[in-house]
Amino acid sequence: MATMREVAALAGVSAKTVSRVFNDDPHVLPETRETVEKAMRELNYVPNALATTFRAGRTAALGVAVPDLVDPFFAAIARAIDEVAAGHGMSTLVTSLGSDPDAEQGIVERLLGRQLTGLIITPVSTDQHWLTRWQDHTPMVFIDRAPQHLVADSFTYDDVGGSIAAVSHLIDKRHRRIAYIGHDPELVTEVDRRSGYRKALERHGIPYDPDLVVEHVDQRDSAAAAVAQLFELADPPTAVFTSNARTSMPVTAALRDSGLAMVGFGDFPMADMLTPSLTVMDQDPARIGRLAAQRIYDRLASPRAEFPLHTVLDVPLVERESSGAQSFGAPAA
Repeated sequence: MATMREVAALAGVSAKTVSRVFNDDPHVLPETRETVEKAMRELNYVPNALATTFRAGRTAALGVAVPDLVDPFFAAIARAIDEVAAGHGMSTLVTSLGSDPDAEQGIVERLLGRQLTGLIITPVSTDQHWLTRWQDHTPMVFIDRAPQHLVADSFTYDDVGGSIAAVSHLIDKRHRRIAYIGHDPELVTEVDRRSGYRKALERHGIPYDPDLVVEHVDQRDSAAAAVAQLFELADPPTAVFTSNARTSMPVTAALRDSGLAMVGFGDFPMADMLTPSLTVMDQDPARIGRLAAQRIYDRLASPRAEFPLHTVLDVPLVERESSGAQSFGAPAA
């Protein structure tokens, strides 16, 4: 296998210049880049990743820690991060945190022990202060959920504003009895989305009714029980707002032939194929994954840049059929 020094000798440049060409340094002259790339091709040069790791003191990989890789939302984020990392000649190491907050630290520190280039994380606990000792060595970006008791870069969604828009959309459709169905009432994202639900009702002069709020829904059985509970009310809802895609998926099945309108926070595969197709607040998980990965590389390139940077992303409404009063059925053929 050819070495960097052999490529440098053939191209008539230094080994450092070869490294700069391989890492796509924009300051390399075009003619020099062409000469070096020709030498790389002639020698079939492949960089020694292990040697690079030893020199940099890091593994040439981004660590990704999300609650559940089976969840389409987090799977899309992980794929987008991997695409950006590949563009920088790196890999990704991905792990699932699960739903136990007490397990978060152990899982993430085992990942950090691999001496990562950077860490992208969606936390499940309510305290990340323990990550402070890792920050000097490893750039970190939080996604979907901001860090708590830790100063770090983050990309989150406008959970309050998006929920206000979703519920207001249903109100504009003349619905006044709007149920809220959520998953984990302790998650900061769901706290904010529930807050947005209440704010939308208040803005339109609609009293908040706690009987219309059902949580801990993420499976078919809990969704069926939630819908049955809502229909048993003396004054049942005519519309439903679900707080996340994981809840929306089983709720659409439970609402089959119910006639209730629905808006979900977060899109998911085949949501547009349901009958009726599901109106959603679109989080665009691929976008947040790309932005987070690029932020890691920006931090590496400019470690003295403004810190921290907290970016809040809009969640636009994607109006489909379900926000009208129609029955849910099977996916469209």
